[in-house]
Amino acid sequence: MRAVVYTESGGPEVLRLVERPVPVPGPGDVRVAVRVSGVNPTDWKSRRAPMWFPEQVPNQDGAGVIDAVGPDVDPSRVGQRVWLWEAARRRPNGTAQESVVLPARQAVPLPDDISFEHGACLGIPVLTAHRCLTVADGGPARLGPGALDGRTVLVAGGAGAVGNAAIQLARWAGATVVSTVSSADKARLATAAGAHHVVNYRDGDTAAAVRAVAPDGVSIVVEVAPVTNAVLDGEVLAPNGVVAIYATEDSGDPVLPLESVFGLNARWQVVLVYTVPVAAKDDAVADTTAALAAGALRTGADAGLPLHTFPLERTGDAHLAVERNTVGKVLITVG
Repeated sequence: MRAVVYTESGGPEVLRLVERPVPVPGPGDVRVAVRVSGVNPTDWKSRRAPMWFPEQVPNQDGAGVIDAVGPDVDPSRVGQRVWLWEAARRRPNGTAQESVVLPARQAVPLPDDISFEHGACLGIPVLTAHRCLTVADGGPARLGPGALDGRTVLVAGGAGAVGNAAIQLARWAGATVVSTVSSADKARLATAAGAHHVVNYRDGDTAAAVRAVAPDGVSIVVEVAPVTNAVLDGEVLAPNGVVAIYATEDSGDPVLPLESVFGLNARWQVVLVYTVPVAAKDDAVADTTAALAAGALRTGADAGLPLHTFPLERTGDAHLAVERNTVGKVLITVG
C-alpha cells in the first residue's frame, strides 16, 4: 500500500511517499481503507518536533471504510463507513496512507449521506470546539438543542476550522453566537457558519461592538489568540464566564487583566483535545454524531469552511498550506 512517512523531524521536505505492507489489526482494533485524510496544525507541528518513533505516518483525522477487524471487535463492522480521530496520537500510523489500524472507538460510524470529505473535516477540530463549549462553570457537559440557551458565545477567529465548528455547535445548542474576524471575506465565512453577529476587529471598538450584542457579557470565549485578546476577553466576559484557549500565538504569554476580572469569578481554561479525559472525549464523539444526524454540522464554502484538496503524493504541499494558515480545511485524497 502507499503511505507517506518521515524518519526525521523537519519541514515538509522530510515527507516521502513509500510502499508499506498492509497492516493487520490487533485486539480491539479496526483496519480502515482511508479515502480522505484531514490535516490539522498539530500535524505539521508534530512533524517539526522530536520524533516518538523511527518512522511516522502523519495526520490524526480522516474517513474511510472498515475492511478488517481484530479480535474482540464485532465483525459486522466490516464494510462500515467511518470518520477517524487521533489516529497518530503517540502511535506511528496516521491517516496519510491507504490503510490504517487504530482502536475501534476511534473509528466512528459515518452516515451514508455524509461524504468522506466531510467526515475527514470532523475529528480534532470538532472535538476541540466541543470541549471549549463544555468547560464553563455550571455546564453543560453535553451539547444538544437547548443546552446553551440564554448564553452568548464569542468565537475568536470564526473563519478557522475550530472556530467554524464552535459556531455551528454553539448555534445548534441554542447560544447567541458572536464571532470576531479580521476581514470582510472572513466575516462572510463566519456568517455562513451560522454566527448571529460578526465583528471585524480591525474596525473600531471591538469590545463595545460585542457588548452591544451582549450587554451582560459573554459566557464562553472560544479563544485562538489569548495573548492578543487578553484585555478584550476581560472586557466582554460575563460573571462566572470562561475563556477556553485552544491555540496561541507564536510567542508571548497572556497578561490577564486581573483588576477588571477579579470580581467575575472568571477563569481561563486551556484546552488540548489530546489530553482531555476519556469520558469527555466519548461525550464529544456522541454529540458530534447527533449534530451530524441533525444536519447541524456542515462543511464546504457554503458552511463557512472552504475545502482545499491535495493528492497523497502532495502531502507536503498540504502540510505547507496549513502551516501558511490557508483559510478553510485542507484535505488529502488517499483512496
